[in-house]
Amino acid sequence: MNNELLKLYPHDLWENFAHFCDNPHPSKHETAVVNWMKSWAKEHNVKVEQDKTGNLLFTVPATKGMEKLTPVILQGHCDMVPQADDPKFDFLKSPIEPIIDNGWVRANHTTLGADNGIGVCAALACVTTKGVEHGPLEILATIDEETGMTGAFGLKKNFVKGKILINLDSETEGELYVGCAGGLDANFQRKYTTMPVPEDMKGFQVCVSGLHGGHSGMDINLGRANANKLLVRCITNAVKQFGACVATLNGGSLRNAIPREATAIIAVPAKKATAFKNFVKKYEATVKAEFSATEENLAVSVKAVDTPKKVIRTKAQNQFLNMIFAIPNGVVRMSDSMKDLVETSNNLANIKAENGVMSACCLLRSSVDSAKDALGDKMSAIAELAECDIELTGAYPGWKPNMESPIMNTCMKVYKKKFGNDPKVMAIHAGLECGLFGACYPDWDMVSFGPTIEHPHSPVERVNIDSVGKFFDFLVEVLKNIPKK
Repeated sequence: MNNELLKLYPHDLWENFAHFCDNPHPSKHETAVVNWMKSWAKEHNVKVEQDKTGNLLFTVPATKGMEKLTPVILQGHCDMVPQADDPKFDFLKSPIEPIIDNGWVRANHTTLGADNGIGVCAALACVTTKGVEHGPLEILATIDEETGMTGAFGLKKNFVKGKILINLDSETEGELYVGCAGGLDANFQRKYTTMPVPEDMKGFQVCVSGLHGGHSGMDINLGRANANKLLVRCITNAVKQFGACVATLNGGSLRNAIPREATAIIAVPAKKATAFKNFVKKYEATVKAEFSATEENLAVSVKAVDTPKKVIRTKAQNQFLNMIFAIPNGVVRMSDSMKDLVETSNNLANIKAENGVMSACCLLRSSVDSAKDALGDKMSAIAELAECDIELTGAYPGWKPNMESPIMNTCMKVYKKKFGNDPKVMAIHAGLECGLFGACYPDWDMVSFGPTIEHPHSPVERVNIDSVGKFFDFLVEVLKNIPKK
């Protein structure tokens, strides 16, 4: 355990988070942290249940004299996105190493897991921190939010009894969220056959690296580069100009993380090798200039490797490259109804061509379901032109803002009274679980807020220490001011 975290305010929240860091919990592998939360419940004499999906529900009696308040659910997800600068870091075995750095907590070259570990740990701290008063309380810790919202999809009616849900998965202190985007996965796949490498060819590895990456919803409007798009743009031009042949492609990782690295193994005619290397250097200068404001460490490298024995047949190669080149990426449309809100976007999350199969995965987001469906139709059209199979899966609904929400109005009044200024009321271009909760529990009154977290889903993720204290104090005050049943 990092004892330095225990010196931060609020103590119980940071102590819980230190345990989160010690117990591996990447998406779909939350067993260790779930077991720690069960032991926490036993230690503090709190009732805990686990549903068939794996979600945990803690039931906490009301503080004496507050039994008549409307029952509240505090909710967060207990999984984290595993991204590291060191590809050898094992998220299933190694603890996260939190570091206090000039008013922030970050990790040692990995994602921190403040998204959403801080939210879950804050909910648990409401039970043990002295002086916290609340009505009937439930804490819902869902699993596998980051790679498919499995926990939210699996939540059954009548498992949770509360009427007001406070989601603790937002990432800017001082903002109240009352709406979110829905999502859809587009999975492309086709088989290919290979052919022997033409004579007099040289092998090269082309790599795009050094990108910031980030959250494919929250950061999609920041103008950051997508490694997959940059690599394919380079290779497509190499095919046209030098007669290059592709052996393998591999880029990106998680569907909800903007790709930071992508690599290709190609063959180039030996007589054009020098010209090709010069082309890559010029291409690097071009894209560095294009992304000079957002990607200061962008690099496109080329090095000689053993010449591959086989390459993808020309027609399939060109169809796949053209498809990746054509797939829209980034912001598709801004919202007409809320300033500075992204309405619709796409993240070309990963691409792969090896062992006879070419594939790509995109995560589509929109706060307008019809726009999300239309973007899915566009993906299907692109796939058809490329003679590629496509599956549109994992659709989840958005959360439509309710500007008459009682819990939103309570939060606004509490924030103004406590801090002297009005919070911003926002919608978020990310897939909060609230959309799925609303489908299962349509009568819930919901709001979302959290501390300030920067660069989630990337190795430079960090959480602002002062904002955590302010967020927790606000949460405590909201619990005291929940209206009666």
